Amino acid sequence: MALLQLTIIPLGTGTPSVGEYVADIQRALEKENVPFRLNDMGTVIEGEVGQLLALVAKIYELPFQRGAQRVVTQMVIDDRRDRHVAIGDKIEAVHARM
Repeated sequence: MALLQLTIIPLGTGTPSVGEYVADIQRALEKENVPFRLNDMGTVIEGEVGQLLALVAKIYELPFQRGAQRVVTQMVIDDRRDRHVAIGDKIEAVHARM
């Protein structure tokens, strides 16, 4: 199981606000029925790497469909294969050490 942090930044929208674009992405993730969590800097999604990459390919088009002229996408994958990881596990591990 892997975690993917995704940040999609639409440019050329005429406004600095990106909330509507983020909401589009969150609605799309809800329809995909995958574990995800929005944070202040992006969205963390849980799944198998192939599934996550296919999902990013779909989501990537959403800002363009809304009229963005340019999109910058940042993606980080943490693929740990020695044990199952889930959203929130890393935070819990740090809190346990404090």
